[in-house]
Parts: sequence; C-alpha cells; structure tokens
Amino acid sequence: MDDEQSRLELMKTRIIRSYRWREDIVKPLAEELEIDLDLFEQILINKLDMSSLEALHPRFESARQRCIKERVHADLQLCWLEDVMEIVSPQQSEYIKMKISQEVIDGIPYPEALEDGKKELLKILSK
Repeated sequence: MDDEQSRLELMKTRIIRSYRWREDIVKPLAEELEIDLDLFEQILINKLDMSSLEALHPRFESARQRCIKERVHADLQLCWLEDVMEIVSPQQSEYIKMKISQEVIDGIPYPEALEDGKKELLKILSK
C-alpha cells in the first residue's frame, strides 16, 4: 500500500470512528448484520470513497425516518389493510407511519411506539 493510500485509509478511519458516525451508523448496522464492529468499519472503508463518507451521515439521518416507516408498514400489516383491502386510506396509513417514526426518532423504543401505532390503527378500523 503506498503512502497516499495509507493516508486516505487513515482519514476514512477517523471519519468512521468519530463519535456520531460510530453511535448513529456503525454500531447499529453492525449489530443488525450481526458482525464485528471492526469488520463493518473495514467494509465501509473499502466500499466508500471520501466524498461518500462525508455526505453519508446527513443522508443516513434523512433515510432513517423512511426506513422506520417501511418497517411500520410491514409490522402493522398496512400492506394488506391499505394496499390490498383498502380499508385504511393512504393518508391514514401515512399519519400512523409518521407518528410512530417520529416517536422512535425522539427516543421511544420501537416496540413501545409500535404499540401506540396498533392502538391508532384500531381506532381507524373501528370508525
């Protein structure tokens, strides 16, 4: 590995090991993939260039809510209730997904927020 490549890898490592990166991105994704933290860091270093690394944290924050909403859509069976049976409107579905995703982003554990979503969904279905 030449000197320039070594410096580039060191710079990438510093970005990835920064507190925000480690806590917000690296740890959660490594845990989800059930792989060692160091291995996941090395994967990111190998796969991402500097500009991608520098831009990834803001993209991660904006994608986080979308990912939570997709999970809620599946966990509350909205694919059936909204998409197939059409007994929940797209607006009602979006309201529930936004409410739950915001609760999770605000620090409420996902299972607890999902319970709130189930109650909200039951209200909608009971009307």
